Amino acid sequence: MIELQGLRYRYAQGPEIAFPDIALGAAPGLLLRGASGSGKSTLLALMAGLLSASAGVVLMAGTELGALSARQRDAWRGVNLGFVPQRLHLSAALSVRDNLGLPYLAAGQHVDAARVDALLTSLGLQSLAERRPHQLSLGQAQRVALARALLRRPRLLLADEPTANLDDENAAASLDLLQQAAAEQGAILVLATHDGRVAERLGARLPSLVLPKLLGAQP
Repeated sequence: MIELQGLRYRYAQGPEIAFPDIALGAAPGLLLRGASGSGKSTLLALMAGLLSASAGVVLMAGTELGALSARQRDAWRGVNLGFVPQRLHLSAALSVRDNLGLPYLAAGQHVDAARVDALLTSLGLQSLAERRPHQLSLGQAQRVALARALLRRPRLLLADEPTANLDDENAAASLDLLQQAAAEQGAILVLATHDGRVAERLGARLPSLVLPKLLGAQP
């Protein structure tokens, strides 16, 4: 379901980096590990179709992302992808419930209120539905971001440093929610992290790929 071949990315006015080939046929997924600066976030963005590779193949859920236009990638993400970014990008002016309605509105669809309520309940957020993001703890905001990523039952779930800035208790809860949600959805989970707590909790259940700090490649 995920296949990366000969993948490279060139930063603007910077080096071109090369990534290892990856082939994942089915769940549960993969841990992308490595220090800051190893390219984990860049690799996730390539897998999400948010960046375009300078070379190589990005095959996700049967679709070659490099062959799609920007509009086609947007449509593909709406159907196939759930993404939990480092920066949660919750709208400060909207309630938790209305933040979860935004992906539907962005896709030109009516909000599926039943789906929103189901996710709020399953992630323990129902009592927080009318709060604004500034009224949430980091752990609560993380769960809202996870709920948003799961709204359309994605086949692929990508999470970028989901335990950053979380204490041990909230980090463990966030990881358990991610894995449980991916299992219930039948989605492949790809999680990028440099947090040793993640490997300790999920390392026995998810294979790991460790990216070295300096991933240099000659153009």
